[in-house]
Amino acid sequence: MAEGDAGSDQRQNEEIEAMAAIYGEEWCVIDDCAKIFCIRISDDIDDPKWTLCLQVMLPDEYPGTAPPIYQLNAPWLKGQERADLSNSLEEIYIQNIGESILYLWVEKIRDVLIQKSQMTEPGPDVKKKTEEEDVECEDDLILACQPESSVKALDFDISENRTEVEELPPIDHGIPITDRRSTFQAHLAPVVCPKQVKMVLSKLYENKKIASATHNIYAYRIYCEDKQTFLQDCEDDGETAAGGRLLHLMEILNVKNVMVVVSRWYGGILLGPDRFKHINNCARNILVEKNYTNSPEESSKSLGKNKKVRKDKKRNDH
Repeated sequence: MAEGDAGSDQRQNEEIEAMAAIYGEEWCVIDDCAKIFCIRISDDIDDPKWTLCLQVMLPDEYPGTAPPIYQLNAPWLKGQERADLSNSLEEIYIQNIGESILYLWVEKIRDVLIQKSQMTEPGPDVKKKTEEEDVECEDDLILACQPESSVKALDFDISENRTEVEELPPIDHGIPITDRRSTFQAHLAPVVCPKQVKMVLSKLYENKKIASATHNIYAYRIYCEDKQTFLQDCEDDGETAAGGRLLHLMEILNVKNVMVVVSRWYGGILLGPDRFKHINNCARNILVEKNYTNSPEESSKSLGKNKKVRKDKKRNDH
C-alpha cells in the first residue's frame, strides 16, 4: 500500500470511529470493507418531524483529493429542494478540500431539517424511536475533585510562582463505562496554556486509582487568539493511536481550551476495536455534559487552522 493510501485509510478510520462515537445508533455500517455507511438524521431526536438518511461511500482518495460519494434518501426530498441541499454539501466539500467533512455534512442536513420543521407545513408521520443504553457504573470510580495539595513530580517542573492564568484548573470526572471487566473513565479540565496541561496531569496522578490505570490517554486543544490557530497535542500512553483518535474527535467537535484524559483499567479480556469506541464515547459524553461542543458553522470555520505540536513525552511507571 502506498504511503498516501495508508495515510488516507488511517484518517478515514479515525473519522469513522469519531462519527460512531458522536452519533451512536444513528450511525450504521452498511459494508465495512467497501466503506459504505448510513446515518439517520432528524430535526429532533426525541420528537422527529422530518427525517433523512445520508448514505456515503468513502473512496480511497478521500479525504485528500476526492469527496465522499453520497446519496440522500427521503420520500419528501424532491426537485429543487434536493438540488439545493446537494449544492450545499458540495460547497462544504469545496471549502474544506483535504479535510474530513462527514460531521459538517450531517450537521448541515440537520440544520436544513430544523429550518423545515419551523415552517408551517406539516411534516410526514415519523414513528418515534428512542432507546437508552444502560451504562454500568462503579461508584468508587466516580472521582470527586479534592482540594489542591502537594503536586506529584512527573517529568516536568511546575513553578511555585504561578500567575493567575497558570493556576490549577478544576477537574471534572465522567461516568465510567465498563465492558468485559475493562473500565474507561474520562476526566476533563479547562486549559489555556501548556503548563496547565502538565498541572492537570500531575493532579490526576496523585490519585492512586488513576495512577494505576493501564493507560491514561489524553488530548488537548488551546486556541491562540493572536495567531487565530490551535495549539494541540495528544498522548497514547501505550494504547497505540488512541491519543490521535481522541484528538480527531475533539477536532470534529471543534472544542477549544479544554483537555480530556481517558483512563482505562484493563480487565484481562481483549476488546479489539471496541476499546477505541469506549474511549471516544467517554470523551464525547463529558464534553457534551460540560457544554464544550460547538455549532457546525464554527467547526467549518476552524478547519484548516489547527496547529499540531508533537512532543516527545516520558511516562513514569505506575
